[in-house]
Amino acid sequence: MYFVGVDLAWGERRPTGLAVLDEQGQLVHVSAATSDGEIVAALTPYVEDACLVAIDAPLIVTNTTGNRAAEAALNKDFARFDAGAHPSNTGKPEFSEQPRGARIAARLGLDMNPRSRRARRAIEVYPHPATVALFRLGRTLKYKNKPGRDLEQLRAELMVLIGRVEGLAAADPRLVVEGAPWTALRSAVESARRKSELRIVEDQVDAVVCAYVALFATRRPELTTTYGDFETGYIVTPTLPDDLTATPRGRAAPETRDPVAAVREYAEHHQELQLAADQYVRLVTSILDEAGINYLTVTGRAKSVASFAAKAARTVEGRPLYADPLREITDQIGIRVITYVLSDVQAVADLFEDQVVVHDDRDLGQETAGEGRFGYASRHLLVGLDPARERQGGYELLRGRQAQIQIRTVLQHAWAEFEHDIRYKGTIPDEHVPDFDRRFTLAAGLLELADREFSTIRDRLREGVTGPVAEAEDDDPRLSPRELAAFLAGQYADAGWSRTDHYAWIAGLVLELGISSLAELGEALRSVDAEALKERMEYRYPPGAVRRLDDALLWVYGDTYVDLRGNAHRAPALRARLAKMGRAG
Repeated sequence: MYFVGVDLAWGERRPTGLAVLDEQGQLVHVSAATSDGEIVAALTPYVEDACLVAIDAPLIVTNTTGNRAAEAALNKDFARFDAGAHPSNTGKPEFSEQPRGARIAARLGLDMNPRSRRARRAIEVYPHPATVALFRLGRTLKYKNKPGRDLEQLRAELMVLIGRVEGLAAADPRLVVEGAPWTALRSAVESARRKSELRIVEDQVDAVVCAYVALFATRRPELTTTYGDFETGYIVTPTLPDDLTATPRGRAAPETRDPVAAVREYAEHHQELQLAADQYVRLVTSILDEAGINYLTVTGRAKSVASFAAKAARTVEGRPLYADPLREITDQIGIRVITYVLSDVQAVADLFEDQVVVHDDRDLGQETAGEGRFGYASRHLLVGLDPARERQGGYELLRGRQAQIQIRTVLQHAWAEFEHDIRYKGTIPDEHVPDFDRRFTLAAGLLELADREFSTIRDRLREGVTGPVAEAEDDDPRLSPRELAAFLAGQYADAGWSRTDHYAWIAGLVLELGISSLAELGEALRSVDAEALKERMEYRYPPGAVRRLDDALLWVYGDTYVDLRGNAHRAPALRARLAKMGRAG
């Protein structure tokens, strides 16, 4: 049996949304059509056998003026939620003869009697009251284009609806919308530049709601109300919960913050939030570079308005997951640090513990392992600006703002991205889910093993590389990065590797000091009291080889090193380090 939703346009020039669910509540079809012929052609494969088609349009209209009795009764319950029905009567041209909804039902050969027991039927539904009842809304979502509503408001509220629809995966009956067609609708909302683009998606999302009402009415008749009757017209909708109250106009309900209001406020500040994310990227990058820790990339973003809206709309057993989305959704700013090996993940986490305020620290890989499973592995830190930096320039937008920092190895990141892409964009048939789960688990186990082997390989190489590496000569007077890396591996055997580009960077500083050979560099470092330097710097994390050399050169050359042209951008930080060494002045 199929459950079909039709968000029927008034005329054949505007798109009609179509959606079809199977008996398991899986979305199997969603599209838009215009003419009656296109609608009939698209739905015919799904209505040849048992079906229930829920049409958002009047099917039966007999009154000459005013509201139908069904509309008057529904409005008594739902008008205070802004979910009242518009009047339908034969005085309107679209209902003067056979309504379009009835015409479509007739062409498909469907019985329109809501009390009928026939296998192939059509019923009239109305998405607005349905969403109020299903999602326990204080007022309807304002995703319909009306005067005074701009593109971003429409986008945000439509994303809230999309999020609520996705939340029906945990409802009874269950609705499953995952898959490429639904993903395409979500992406279209996120990328829409005109209201007309949102309208096409809106019709199809409404059609999905209509299809779910058909499923709900079949599986939960005790929680379904039919306003009116077959003789004068009717509307079928999930029953309004007795304890649901309308949100007073102009403010949210006292027990929770209205997610729609939160989304609007989030959208208003999104541009500033993106600038704050950029500042966090610069902060994290500078902390890692200053420490000399090796990493592949640092990236960041402010959560999109659409993603925030979808998260704010999540529900558990019909109630909002977030009472105050703006406060409780903590990944509004997300930073991702990709390292090469597992030991670097811990080093980065230790570094942030020392350099910023860590409000929360979750090792999701360890949690997964603690459950005896292989799977998603990532270190998640919730951080804020430390008091010392709050007084510094360049971080104004970070004051009072937190960021979630994800730290992963390259292999952990590859697994997470691939697994997310497959599960989010692809629909896996139920019978294949165990096999896919097994294969993802196997892949996760293999990648964990590979991560460990890469750590071992790096450690072995670091222990064994103590001499210069022959390279082809060129015209660059600097020490070659490979030669310098090999030299430092022997000089600082306990230090971690640094980023490849950092070896070239410090080679330039070495040249500014007039050093052009490894022999000269070794002679310059001979006067460094390595143990005293380590004690005074109080390293709380494993500094990379380049950082160790950087500190050693600062120890030897003092102000001369600080004043090098290549250090102009970090002179204050170097002077602070020099003071810590006890060698300032």
